[in-house]
Amino acid sequence: MGTEMKQFIDLHLHSNCSDGVFSPAELVEMAHRVGLVAIAIADHDSVAGVTEAITTGITAGIEVIPAIELSVQFASWNDVHLLGYGIDHTDCNFLERLVAFRERREKRNVEILDLVNKRLNAEKKEAIQLKDVLASARDSIGRPHIARVLQAKGYVNSTEEAFRRYLSPCNIPKFYWPIDSAINEIRQLGGVAVLAHPVTITDDRRELHGVIAQMQNMGLDGIEVFNNISQPDEMEYLRRFAEERNLLITGGSDFHCSEDSLEMGKGRGGVRFENNLLPPLKKLITERQENARVALL
Repeated sequence: MGTEMKQFIDLHLHSNCSDGVFSPAELVEMAHRVGLVAIAIADHDSVAGVTEAITTGITAGIEVIPAIELSVQFASWNDVHLLGYGIDHTDCNFLERLVAFRERREKRNVEILDLVNKRLNAEKKEAIQLKDVLASARDSIGRPHIARVLQAKGYVNSTEEAFRRYLSPCNIPKFYWPIDSAINEIRQLGGVAVLAHPVTITDDRRELHGVIAQMQNMGLDGIEVFNNISQPDEMEYLRRFAEERNLLITGGSDFHCSEDSLEMGKGRGGVRFENNLLPPLKKLITERQENARVALL
């Protein structure tokens, strides 16, 4: 009796529709080359690449789950990342809200660029032009796009150095969705809400336990157990916690292709994301989408 070969997925990728390097189609093709069977392109506050990814996925034989990564606020924590899977990425009201967020974000990033240029001017260096930043972006610009231009001009040697020397000192606070509103939005769109890389909130397990429990009371469906931030013992803790709380377990690399340490389809320590994570997620997506359809009747 033979054993089935394991299949692997990656439910957290970024394209150049937010702050990734590659187009959605290129990501799908890369996923095919590294042997993945399913992916989710979860761009920051954008679903602009979902249709392209799904279309390419049909040809490449890769299943693409519609997704997004929202920047949210919970209590005193800003920039908590919430993944929404299986959402209706064509919903007009949602798209209008994303446009409003993008306009706020673009205004912020232009202001950050102005501050970076003041710092460059003080260092007797040529300023960065907005058109150069836009050349590496697609749906909207972000700080990583500025970092890439800083590196291309030879002002820094890495993305990390760009943030340390320029982008972090020149940062301007973001606008965040309240987490309860964001979870409700995802669910209304027939989607499933999952907390990305939970240990970025706090590495205090007692505190993190309380935070996730509160989020679950607000409607959180799952946590990204397998990721590139958590250490192996932290991932095991998150796995046990998710099982105890009856939360979905997901896994993703958070691949942008701007970090040398991140590989598509792999988490910290080379952990792979097995395809057995997908059926429970898809089952809940199907149930949520059916509920959303019924609500419209």
